[in-house]
Amino acid sequence: MTYVIPRLPVALTIAGSDSGGGAGIQADLKTFSALGVFGTSAITAITAQNPQGVAAVQGVEPQLAAQQIAQVMDYFKVGAVKIGLLYSAEIIHAVAEALEQAIAQRNSGEEKLPVVVDPVMIATSGARLLKEDAVDALGKRIFPLASLITPNMDEAALLSGQQVNTDEHLASAAEEIYRRYGVPVLVKGGHLKGNDEAIDALYEGKAAEYFAAPYLLQVDSHGAGCTLSSAIAVYLMRGFPLADAISEGKNYLHQALANSLPTGKGDTLNHAFAPLPLEML
Repeated sequence: MTYVIPRLPVALTIAGSDSGGGAGIQADLKTFSALGVFGTSAITAITAQNPQGVAAVQGVEPQLAAQQIAQVMDYFKVGAVKIGLLYSAEIIHAVAEALEQAIAQRNSGEEKLPVVVDPVMIATSGARLLKEDAVDALGKRIFPLASLITPNMDEAALLSGQQVNTDEHLASAAEEIYRRYGVPVLVKGGHLKGNDEAIDALYEGKAAEYFAAPYLLQVDSHGAGCTLSSAIAVYLMRGFPLADAISEGKNYLHQALANSLPTGKGDTLNHAFAPLPLEML
């Protein structure tokens, strides 16, 4: 009798490091662990920041970013990829080439590798995190690899060329971004003013679909976008359809925010409010 040993689920985050621990690589790895997944990483940039703002950003050498991806992909059977801050056009090209090679090898005869792209361009604080000349490279090299892209309102406005400050704008911007890049889009509206709910809009070629969760007052949402995209990647890896993966990811984020804990000068969302054990797939 032949016994098949189940594999531990593995996810890869390709993103920047947040010295404050609430966003970026740190948030992604915490989310993976909290959802029962073994996390691996490729760091693209180092930031000096805390929940109150970004003081400095420094990109890594492009080839080093690519080598991190290659080493992870060579050893682990990665089930999902989350992409965050890529910082520069040079890093984008290096990451895209490394991923294209890995995906070409991985997808031969297997299901497509889920890739969730959080196009980190502008922080909630307003800080510019992606160089201006890198936006075009992001659209041409990274978006075609994606199963979903998850811009915030400022990023959606930049990608769509439209203003984004109402519920209706969320769907309109998502549809325009889809038209431009041909990739499902979830525009995050958690910072819309005057809403009782945090509303996001998904467009994947048909009518827009909305996802809502109760708006939490006086909760610091630093790292929420990173957390959501990482959670969605995990649920896609587990075989959830896109809309269901978004719904589950949004529920996880809401619970992490609702269970925020005091740290430093304020509260921080709690990734480990109800951690799951590592599960075999």
